[in-house]
Amino acid sequence: MDDVLGYRGSRVVVTGAASGMGAATAALLAELGAEVTGMDRVAINAPVDRAVTVDLLDADAIATAAELVEGPVDAFFNCAGLPGPPFSDLDTMLVNFVGGRELIERVVPKMPAGAAVVYVASAAGIGWQSNLEPFMELFATDGFEAGRAWLEANPDLWTGNGYASSKQAINAWTAWRSVSLMRDAGIRLNCLNPGPTSTAMMPFFHDAVGRELVDMAMGPVGRYSTAEEQAWAMALIASPRASYVVGESLYADGGFYGALQTGQIDFSALMPKE
Repeated sequence: MDDVLGYRGSRVVVTGAASGMGAATAALLAELGAEVTGMDRVAINAPVDRAVTVDLLDADAIATAAELVEGPVDAFFNCAGLPGPPFSDLDTMLVNFVGGRELIERVVPKMPAGAAVVYVASAAGIGWQSNLEPFMELFATDGFEAGRAWLEANPDLWTGNGYASSKQAINAWTAWRSVSLMRDAGIRLNCLNPGPTSTAMMPFFHDAVGRELVDMAMGPVGRYSTAEEQAWAMALIASPRASYVVGESLYADGGFYGALQTGQIDFSALMPKE
């Protein structure tokens, strides 16, 4: 079958397109025949048709970037994010969730029924169900500034590991928001939970929690993922061929989640030693 994934002639948006998974996703979608709008805070070298500057810490910049997106948008890939340290918990949460959510919501009106959103989370978001109650309070906020105000007013509900909290929030928001997006607009929302992936962020993770801990999350595959492998996973779940896949948290983690859930990885061994 020609054009198996159905991207030829489609219009897509990729955030974080300057590096890592975002750059790999933008390049893959261009190769598959999509018209790609790439977004990032810095210059984009990936083969995009249009580059838009956006700073997910700036509500005005987010609004401007969304206005510059030309519709209709058939797929939105939110790959932008911070790794946690050396960035603050607040900035990490704002970029990874509050700013990303704001940008998606502002582009949604330009997306027709049958379109799809993929939000990059992380295997670090495992266990989001146990924090659903405070996340629902955050989801009830309307817009970037309201989201920021909630985070600042409730630090005891999410601080300690801004990266993990942000990725749990993405998983929880995907489960929650996917219902109304599909019901009201016919738009599919799913998220991707990558395992350790060889990108420019990896040294930050090694510094923050130690390479040994990161390596333990590789799963039975026994190696880090490439950015291209994660890009293919995103392309698969955003493809119109995956039209019945809604509200899912896909783990592209080399089997880590399955091994963890069946006791084949000792969860206690993953905890930092005191």
